[in-house]
Amino acid sequence: MLNSLRDRVLPDHQRRSLEELEEDLDLSVGDRRAKQSAFWTMLFLSAVIAAGGVLTDSTATVIGAMIIAPLSTPIMGIALGAVQRRRSTAALFVAFGGLLVVAVGALFSLVLPASYDLLSDSQISSRTSPGLMDLVAALATGFAGAVALARRDVAAVMPGVAIAISLVPPLVVTGVCAGQTAWWLALGSFVLFVSNLLALVTAGMVVFGGLGYATAGRRREVGSTRRTYLAVGLLFAAVGLLLAANTAASVLVQLWTTRATNAASAWLAGTPGASVVNVQAQSRTLSVQVRAPGDLPPIESLLADLQGQVPDGVPVVVTTTAGRRIQAGRVGG
Repeated sequence: MLNSLRDRVLPDHQRRSLEELEEDLDLSVGDRRAKQSAFWTMLFLSAVIAAGGVLTDSTATVIGAMIIAPLSTPIMGIALGAVQRRRSTAALFVAFGGLLVVAVGALFSLVLPASYDLLSDSQISSRTSPGLMDLVAALATGFAGAVALARRDVAAVMPGVAIAISLVPPLVVTGVCAGQTAWWLALGSFVLFVSNLLALVTAGMVVFGGLGYATAGRRREVGSTRRTYLAVGLLFAAVGLLLAANTAASVLVQLWTTRATNAASAWLAGTPGASVVNVQAQSRTLSVQVRAPGDLPPIESLLADLQGQVPDGVPVVVTTTAGRRIQAGRVGG
C-alpha cells in the first residue's frame, strides 16, 4: 500500500535521481564557486528588497523578496542529507545566511526615528506573534516544496512555494526589531523563522525518506536516522507547543479586547456623539481610542466597567481623536 501511494505521488518516469537532487540542494558539490556566488548574491539582494518592503510596509515588495530568496535550498539540503545519513554544509549556509539577513535588517533599522511605532507597520506586526496555524501552513508548504523538488513536472509551483513559506522576511524583521532594541518583537519574528525552518526540514525528511531517497545511491553513515528523526521531531514539537501557547494567548487577548470594547461603549453611552474608535492591547497596556465632542464621563467609571472583563492590574490609557491622552490607571487598582 505504501509503495502504491508512493507511485501515485511520484511516478517512476517523473522521479528525479538522487544525483539531480544533490546537485540542486547541495551547494558544496558540482560547480561550487558558481552556486555559492549565486546563493550569497541573491540572498543579500533579497534581504535588501525585504528590508525595503518591511520599512515601507509594502506587501508587493516583500513578496518579490520571497520569490528570489534562495534560503530554502540549503534548508531542503539539510533534509536530504539527514535521510541520506551524510554530512553536508547545508546547516552552515543556513546559519550564516540567516545572520547576513538579520544584519541587513538591523542596518536598515538605523534609518528609523527613535519614536517609530514598529507595530504600526503591518509587515512587522504580522510576523512578531506567530501562531499554530503558521506552523500548519509552513508544514503543508514544506510537503509541497519537497514533492515539487522530487518530481520533474511540477517545478512551476516553486515560486508559489517560495511565497507561501516565509524565511527572509521574518529574519529581516528580527534584525529591524533588534536594531530598535525591541527584543520581544525580535524574538517573536525569530520564532516564526525557526518554526518555518523546522517545518521545511521535517516535511522534506518525510517526503524524501518516503519516496525512497534514503536508500538510493551511496550512503555515508555518520549516525542513526532514527535519532535524526527523533531530534527534529522533538524540536518541531517544542516549537509547536510554543506557537500553540501563543495562539491561546492571542485568543485570550482578543476576548479581553472585545469585552473592553463593550465596556467602553457602555461607559460612553450617556455622552451624546461619543463613540469608541478602537481598542488595542499593546505592550501589556489596554489602549482605548474614543471620539467625543465634549467632556468624557468620569474615568473611574470606565475602570469600574472594565473590572471583571479584563485581568486586574492592566494599565488603561484613553486617547481621543482630538489628541488628548489620559492615563486612566489600572483595572482593579
